Amino acid sequence: MHPRNPPRSLLLLALAALGGVAHAEEPDKTSTSTSSAVVTPCVATATSGAFFDLRPDTAIVVPEGEKAPKGSPVQDYLARGWDYGHNFTLNLCGAVVEPVEDVVGVDRDLWRNVSAYYEIGRKVYSLGLESGALVPRGRKLVLQYTGGSPCGESEKEKDKRAFGVHEGARYKGYDDDEDSGSRHSSKDKDEDEDDEKEKDKEKEKEKEKEKEKTMRRKSATISFLCDHDPETPTAASFVGTDPEECAYFFEVRSQHACAMAEPHKPGSVGPGSVFAIIFFIAVAVYVLGGVFYQRNVAHARGWRQLPNYSLWAGIWSFLVDIFTILTSSCSRIIPRRRGYHTLSRSPNGRSRNRDDENRLIDQLDEEWDD
Repeated sequence: MHPRNPPRSLLLLALAALGGVAHAEEPDKTSTSTSSAVVTPCVATATSGAFFDLRPDTAIVVPEGEKAPKGSPVQDYLARGWDYGHNFTLNLCGAVVEPVEDVVGVDRDLWRNVSAYYEIGRKVYSLGLESGALVPRGRKLVLQYTGGSPCGESEKEKDKRAFGVHEGARYKGYDDDEDSGSRHSSKDKDEDEDDEKEKDKEKEKEKEKEKEKTMRRKSATISFLCDHDPETPTAASFVGTDPEECAYFFEVRSQHACAMAEPHKPGSVGPGSVFAIIFFIAVAVYVLGGVFYQRNVAHARGWRQLPNYSLWAGIWSFLVDIFTILTSSCSRIIPRRRGYHTLSRSPNGRSRNRDDENRLIDQLDEEWDD
């Protein structure tokens, strides 16, 4: 005899179970890929798996009438310049809390994005605009601000400008040139002069654009060091600058610069979810495979189609017996109602003993007479 083919309902049930598990995995994968694509400012993960989060060190602006969150700084960090002659004000992964004005060489619309600066008299020199791009290098973190005020001219640029020819010395055609009056009329001369002026303006604009492209601007590089003491506040210190005073270097010690384990992201698949998915897949394969085998090979029917039916039935009977024992032991502890409960029955158990009934009636009569 050939074994029977599996019923269609069983196959459909198996496909539905596996399809449901696969459908449950798809949104988890989508959410994981979406969350990994989003870059969080002031947060970085090293290639070794170390996780860094410096958002608690960012000074925030507290609206009037509201209280600052507990543990959040509300003032900018100050770094003493020592022999440099000027002190520095900066914030971490954000613009400075106190607004600045009259920033040298920076557009007015970008004043609110200044993250580090120093002052000379009434002039404010920016060291860069806000940025939250942390770069882990080993056990250290590096944060860089760029796009600050223009740097000072180098000695080579000053020499070139000193030996350059000023614009007024260009040849424009003079009256003593040969046959100048015979070649052009007065109208042609005016047109030529207008064309030259337009060309000069275009050249000046091109020079300004090239100057903007080649202009060096001040920048700040901040290196973070891990401080394991939780009671020590975050502090910034000035390290130095290059000879042209274009690149500035700072060092910040903070407990949040220490490597830690990355927290579980909402919407991503965690270890518990992975274990649950594997568990349900294993249970589905066990049940469906067992039913298929018991029905087509062992020719079982009813509940006996379940795999290891005798084992599970024995476990269920064992649990029922345990429940019965516990409930019966608890019923003995419950106090019962005092008095006469039952009458003794006759030996055959069909009717009550008449002597016992008469004795009970006499007892009740005596109690009534008393």
